Amino acid sequence: MFNWDDDPDLNITPLMDVMLVLMAILMIAAPTITYQEQITLPQGSKQNQTQKSDSITIRMDKNQKIYINEDVYSLATFSSQFANKSHIDPKTNIYIRADETLPYKDIMFLLRSVKMAGFKNVSLITQ
Repeated sequence: MFNWDDDPDLNITPLMDVMLVLMAILMIAAPTITYQEQITLPQGSKQNQTQKSDSITIRMDKNQKIYINEDVYSLATFSSQFANKSHIDPKTNIYIRADETLPYKDIMFLLRSVKMAGFKNVSLITQ
């Protein structure tokens, strides 16, 4: 009836399938596990507050007129007149708002003039 001389085979394929599925689940779930520790931060001084840095907005219309607050400049004289504003801190943020119909070279001239005046934080404003 039974042949006891046969060598039984151990089928580990289902075991390997289960282990691979568990490993994939742990690889996906492990990065999302977060640990929360209760930390008490030290109290800071309420007297020393950082000052908000000033900013200047330079506007240029389609007729190449440049406006800074109430001052009006032409494109030809802007570079020299803007460089003479020595009372402005070079760390001041400069925002340039230019008409979209202007040629690229005019906007680049404006950027170059502001950079040559010593300002490092210059940004273009878009809609």
